[in-house]
Amino acid sequence: MPFIESKISVKATEEQNKKLKERLGQAISMIPGKSESWLMVNLQDEQKMYFRGDDSAPIAFIAVTVYGSANSSAFSKMTEEVTKIYGDLFGIAPDHIYVKYATTMDWGWNGSNF
Repeated sequence: MPFIESKISVKATEEQNKKLKERLGQAISMIPGKSESWLMVNLQDEQKMYFRGDDSAPIAFIAVTVYGSANSSAFSKMTEEVTKIYGDLFGIAPDHIYVKYATTMDWGWNGSNF
């Protein structure tokens, strides 16, 4: 049950959205037990964002939430891939991207919880 939510300061085209969904679907498998078949993705583009007090360069904040647990090395691999994806698709430099990870044992779906 992974969920990847991202906020970016630039406009995303439909083609970029599609490629983002596909590439995040591949990247999520870097976290053991996670796959695209349960992945939900949200992209909020054209957000007014500042980093280091400046808004002149593209910026991204990505939050990855997973059901269960994962290890830090999987998250590290995921961060490397996620920063590459957002750089390739939106021109956002790795040093202008924050990636936040969260795990939870409480996850609801289809009227009940796992």
